[in-house]
Amino acid sequence: MDRRSWILFLVLASLWGASYLFIKIGLREMSPAMVAFLRIALAALILAPIAIRQDALRGLRGRAGALALVAAVQVAVPFWLIAAGEQEISSALTGILVSTAAIFTPLLAIWVDREERFTGLRLVGVGVGFGGVVLLFGLDLSGSSLALLGGLAVVVASLGYAIGGLLVKNRFAGTAPLGVVTSVMGWSAVMLAPAALLSAPSELPDAGPIAAVTALGVLGTGIAFVIFYDLIARVGPAKTMLVSYVAPGFAVVYGATLLGEEISVATIFGLILILVGSWLGAGGRLPPDAAAAPRDSAPPRARDAVRRAS
Repeated sequence: MDRRSWILFLVLASLWGASYLFIKIGLREMSPAMVAFLRIALAALILAPIAIRQDALRGLRGRAGALALVAAVQVAVPFWLIAAGEQEISSALTGILVSTAAIFTPLLAIWVDREERFTGLRLVGVGVGFGGVVLLFGLDLSGSSLALLGGLAVVVASLGYAIGGLLVKNRFAGTAPLGVVTSVMGWSAVMLAPAALLSAPSELPDAGPIAAVTALGVLGTGIAFVIFYDLIARVGPAKTMLVSYVAPGFAVVYGATLLGEEISVATIFGLILILVGSWLGAGGRLPPDAAAAPRDSAPPRARDAVRRAS
């Protein structure tokens, strides 16, 4: 990945790492369905005017079915599952378990996308990261059946993330990421609205949960997904999904320092394995120095467009 892609990658990791903190606070007075709906609806409201002004929705006409599919698989159901799972497990552990998305992507690619298959050192990285997840399930989640179900809900959500990433690459290549994310958020909000209304709180929540869900919608959902789709277009879904290996580090720090969550030895070792797996999955390389980076660092599709226009 080039330097710009690495910067976007780290910003996305920090935003998604904070999302689990915001979810935990929102769940104090709201249902999982309401938290998921509000974050999605807020993101859609923020992004829609920008997408319309930039004419980012033009290339999506006639793709309602594909957009609805991505919305259900990658946003509506996963967001609800993550919030439901986080009722039983810590925000830090939730953030760590979402890392399984980076494992599912190359496994699914065996059947659906040859370009995204991992081999050699990168495949070893997937195995190391998977070992970290197994450690967490074997130690941190083994004492409670509800905690185990909560962890499984988060893992299933991660599977949806992986499937959605491959769908976006194969169905929306060449389209504006902002248009895709705006449409997906709109469809997802519609899908979750009935469940959110049925589980709406009887009284207005306090300022804390409202502020947390607002930040979750604007930062952790709207802006984060624009970056997410942009990275998929730049470096592909498999490398982009490695963000779920790095976001747990932010989630652990946020949970321990801001929520006072207990971080066990198993959590630390599991996180270390996942971070090592992330580095190996990226090819075992650090971002290149600015001096060493090629001057023409635009993505291939962007360079082709410039050539056609000149």
